[in-house]
Amino acid sequence: MVGNTPTLVLVTGPPGTGKSTLAEAAAARLQAAVLSWDWAMAALRPVASVQRTIEQLDRAEHRRVGWGILWNLATLQLRQGRGVVLDGTARQGEVDQTRSVATAVAARSLVLVTSCGDRTQHRQRIEDRSRDIPGWYELEWRDVVRFLEAWERPTGADLYVDTADPLDACTDRVVRVIDHAVGSRSS
Repeated sequence: MVGNTPTLVLVTGPPGTGKSTLAEAAAARLQAAVLSWDWAMAALRPVASVQRTIEQLDRAEHRRVGWGILWNLATLQLRQGRGVVLDGTARQGEVDQTRSVATAVAARSLVLVTSCGDRTQHRQRIEDRSRDIPGWYELEWRDVVRFLEAWERPTGADLYVDTADPLDACTDRVVRVIDHAVGSRSS
């Protein structure tokens, strides 16, 4: 772990903007685990009664199920002094709650928000990707367009990253923000 105080990093943004890639980079820098909303929710899908219940929830309640799982798992790791990186499309309320989770266990928090300013590149990422999450589905570009129409970028993030920039440049920005927050300048 880099530094003495555990760190909770939230990487959020629209689908296909590089959240998972940058979450992995953050986790590598912190020697931390990545907890993904999609992976957590996919684990519930094989339980038919749970899945039926989840499908009846409104969107906010549906998101709350996944975030509740991630926050509990993160709390356990942070209490043990381990850093955690959360990967998912968090809205402002979920960003605020993530910071509260970190505060409650005396951990530092960082919020990184991704976007992709190149619409053609963004679309190509969605059309080309295959995440292979057991029991989960892949989004189509039309789903992402609908998401973008309703998306409100969270405020107060520690870093906003346009992943239309080269991956190395984006990763370097993430590492610099983490190093600054934890007081480490080493590579």
